[in-house]
Amino acid sequence: MSHTSQFALLKKRRFLPFFITQSLGAFNDNLYKQSLILAILYKLSLGGDGSMLVNLCALLFILPFFLFSALAGQFGEKFAKDALIRTIKLAEVVIMAIGAVGFIFNQLWLLLLALFAMGTHSALFGPVKYSILPQALREEELVGGNGLVEMGTFLAILAGTIAAGVMMSTSEYAPVVACGIVLTAALGYLASRFIPRAAAASPQLKLQWNIFSQTAATLRLGLGQTPAVSRSIVGNSWFWFVGAIYLTQIPEYAKLWMHGDETVVTLILTLFSVGIALGSLLCERLSGRKVEIGLVPFGSFGLTLFGLLWWWHSGDIPAAAAPYDWLALLEMSNAWWILLSIVGLGVFGGFYIVPLYALIQARTAEDQRARVIAANNILNALFMVVSAIFTMLLLGVAGLEIPQLFLVVSLLNIAVNAYIFKIVPEFSMRFMIWLLSHSMYRVKHRDLERIPDEGAALLVCNHVSFVDALLIAGAVRRPMRFVMYYKIYNLPVLNFIFRTAGAIPIAGRNEDRATFDQAFERIAAYLEEGELVCIFPEGKLTGDGEIDEFKGGVRLILERTPVPVIPLALQGLWGSFFSRDPAKGFFRRFWSRVTLVAGDAIPSEEAQPALLRERVGALRGEVR
Repeated sequence: MSHTSQFALLKKRRFLPFFITQSLGAFNDNLYKQSLILAILYKLSLGGDGSMLVNLCALLFILPFFLFSALAGQFGEKFAKDALIRTIKLAEVVIMAIGAVGFIFNQLWLLLLALFAMGTHSALFGPVKYSILPQALREEELVGGNGLVEMGTFLAILAGTIAAGVMMSTSEYAPVVACGIVLTAALGYLASRFIPRAAAASPQLKLQWNIFSQTAATLRLGLGQTPAVSRSIVGNSWFWFVGAIYLTQIPEYAKLWMHGDETVVTLILTLFSVGIALGSLLCERLSGRKVEIGLVPFGSFGLTLFGLLWWWHSGDIPAAAAPYDWLALLEMSNAWWILLSIVGLGVFGGFYIVPLYALIQARTAEDQRARVIAANNILNALFMVVSAIFTMLLLGVAGLEIPQLFLVVSLLNIAVNAYIFKIVPEFSMRFMIWLLSHSMYRVKHRDLERIPDEGAALLVCNHVSFVDALLIAGAVRRPMRFVMYYKIYNLPVLNFIFRTAGAIPIAGRNEDRATFDQAFERIAAYLEEGELVCIFPEGKLTGDGEIDEFKGGVRLILERTPVPVIPLALQGLWGSFFSRDPAKGFFRRFWSRVTLVAGDAIPSEEAQPALLRERVGALRGEVR
């Protein structure tokens, strides 16, 4: 099935105005914040410790996320999201006007007030920013839309940081910066005027104004979601913990370990941001346009690998009489491993963060989504503060050097994500399915939209290989339960995946009556709960590539729980590595091209084994 690129969303009114609005907001945040920091360090005559004021700036920007995220989550549920965005962006124009006055008249207190207000603006915008996406996008567009948002955000952060440096380098910096921040805010508000209506999810919600009690309640709501969602929130915040450490150390690292000037700092920031953008965009292609949390372990592995490579190659660049500029650094082969590590961190960071955001959005109830994202923002801010304390302890108290800090973070990444994947083994299961369907097999699918998005259904499919269930699970958007012969269920390695997926082992009636009866009890329970159940009615793997007789177990299931039956067919698996084809060899058909085809639903009363076998055979055709 052919699909349009995620970039097609940039032509849609339901996405483009929002994308421009949020990108301009991220750009303005960093343009203003970086300009203020550079003004404190180089332009304003303060007669005090500039580094203390820089740390104060960081505190003033992040403090609103603790104070107002809970309120922002309530706003995102109670009010129409398009109107709320316009109100927030109009407030940004006023805030930037105050900041502009501060720059023109060198009034530090006005500059700090505007910084706190911009932090508040960002805290209020965060929940509505991510909760509007599931309303504006179709399910198959959610990963691509999130990838574009993450790409736009990180490139806007980079552009804002660079623009601040350029503007502050001019002799008459104040009017230039003042015009820049006000104009950007005005453009953001103008773009927000074109965002289509996004209705309130819970207009009857009663606002709770107590900051502390509501913050605690919001965190309980977020962390009290299903394990997959709550641990995704933790994983998301862990990403910002790691990212904050790397980004904070880049200027000092560039100076001490790469012996570079300011252009080297810009080069590293550019590579990191471009890596994140690239990884975010690749998520849609790698995930097959669905929320694929199997990419999260892949991203975590890359974060550790490239973090270790960065640590390992630190110190390879020799010192020089004068600092290197970015061009001189690019001419040094020793620097390329470090630069590659930085790009790799960004790319795999994108693989890690985009599926987590998409999962939180997709699996949270609509009337709770904004508050759950608010909980995520609160936890993000907390983790970033902890990362600053953690860094000070390791570098200041423990006496570690920056590369050693990177080593510790990379090893901690293994421990934290091992905990997450242990609590929610679905991450590991989906990773193994994703790996299988993107390495040994090339899986395509047709007409899977015939599988209902909601409600119970029984799926029946031909049985060709030991990994049929994994390939079907990787292609179908909805989770499902598989009924499989208990000897296949107990295969080493695969058993972990089958158990995690809630597969149902079954034996012949005369082979193990207890397992047989228990299987039908579980099938009935899952169908009554509205789930999908997939069975292989042949009861065994094909020995010759042809479809065998369908057994009568289908009728036993449907007589107890009448549900629609969806025929499926796997094409191209016969002769692959995990089939029983005696002529397959080790490398023959190792990169098998497989197609999964779905047919029209059959009413339960018509679903006789002979008819189902005929329908599955017609779907499979001549391609075994």
